[in-house]
Order: sequence, then C-alpha cells, then structure tokens
Amino acid sequence: MIKTATLAAVYESQGLKEDALKIYQEILEKDPENKEAQIAVKRLSGVKEKYAGVNQQMLDFFINMNSDVEYAEFERWLVFEQ
Repeated sequence: MIKTATLAAVYESQGLKEDALKIYQEILEKDPENKEAQIAVKRLSGVKEKYAGVNQQMLDFFINMNSDVEYAEFERWLVFEQ
C-alpha cells in the first residue's frame, strides 16, 4: 500500500486518527519539509493523547454495527470528534 497524505486524510476523516498520524510521520521521515504532513502531525499529536485507544474501540464498533441506532452513533462520533 502506498502511504500518501490523501490516504492519511481519508483515515483521519473516518476517525482513524492514530493511523493517519502514523502515515503523516512516515511521510515526514521521507520528506521532512512536507508542510501538509508537518501541520497534520502537530494537529493529530494532541488528538492522540486525548483519544488514546479510541481508534481501536471505534473500529471494533464500526465492524460490529448492526442497527440504525449504532450507525447514527458512529456518524455522530465522526462528525463531532474531528
């Protein structure tokens, strides 16, 4: 899989903030001057501390959703936790 800023942005928009952060950090390892990745790492570094473990919890929740109520809850999380 090619890890790009676009992929990281998709992960971030889906609530997979830790995964997005890892990709941005890998981008910076290859290109330390990448402004988009620099900004994203600063933004997501604070999120990582605040939401430690949330990515895995929400991923598990997403995989196991089976009702409209659960879909609505996941959607609300995506919108308000960005």
